[in-house]
Amino acid sequence: MQPAIEANDLHKTYPGGVEAVKGLDFEVARGEVFGLLGPNGAGKSTTVGMLTTTITPTSGTAKLAGFDVAREPLAARLVSSVVFQEPVVDRSLTGRRNLEIHARLWGVESREAQARIDELADTFGLTELVDRAAGSYSGGERRRLEIARALVSKPRVLFLDEPTVGLDPRIRAELLEVVGALRSRTELTVLLTTHYLDEAERLCDRVAIIHAGRIVALDTPQALLAGLGRELVELRVDGNVASALASLRERGVAGEDAFAVGSRLSVPLHDASSGEAITAIKELGIAGAISAREPTLDDVYLRLTGGSLAAAA
Repeated sequence: MQPAIEANDLHKTYPGGVEAVKGLDFEVARGEVFGLLGPNGAGKSTTVGMLTTTITPTSGTAKLAGFDVAREPLAARLVSSVVFQEPVVDRSLTGRRNLEIHARLWGVESREAQARIDELADTFGLTELVDRAAGSYSGGERRRLEIARALVSKPRVLFLDEPTVGLDPRIRAELLEVVGALRSRTELTVLLTTHYLDEAERLCDRVAIIHAGRIVALDTPQALLAGLGRELVELRVDGNVASALASLRERGVAGEDAFAVGSRLSVPLHDASSGEAITAIKELGIAGAISAREPTLDDVYLRLTGGSLAAAA
């Protein structure tokens, strides 16, 4: 089956020589929820811009449902829709009118548009709000309206570019429930960009971790985490970090996937228990504080890039 999204050696260099995207290669299957995870400035929004035909690739190719975004932009737009970071609904109009105008722009017949609008208002909890001016909505309600607006045209591919940025934790949690419910629309492919680790783990079938314009890892969240073992031991090293790491490897506590950032060593555990590892570390006398916990996607990013995603974002 033809992928919903294809990117092959996709590059974007802006005037002045700034390389925002440096050769991305990935495919997204139909019905998949795919995440681009990375900090601000990693190249996520530029990638979405190229896939949605608003930014011209410098080189490489990209296709939506088989349509080349550079050679067949109108066809690519017809099968896709996007919710950008910045709000686009007209606050002076009612929610319904915003949806009606979007439906008309996309050539949806009036009677069919009204049926879709009523269905989407129900799906996104907007039934009681849809005939009020969008300017009276809360931030989370406007975000839900924007997603509903994007779905009026029944796209095959939906792009959500940082959909929860700027929302308070309660509203963000509510919106995640809404985005999660999109999975029930089995014909819909979703590409989500985010720098929130919990969003990627909760919503995405697969995640591409993007750093400085390149994909540094691509797999399911579960597989990426499994690569760091069942537990992760962290320690602050008293002395030379490289020497401490060598001692841990010689003792059999650390493998080749152990990594250091500053004075902090992170040791993935695949076979040994955290208790056994901590005892061995204490016997070596190389560390101050020692702790053990389950690995996170931030640890995956840290190991691959040498920096924390949470800090970079």
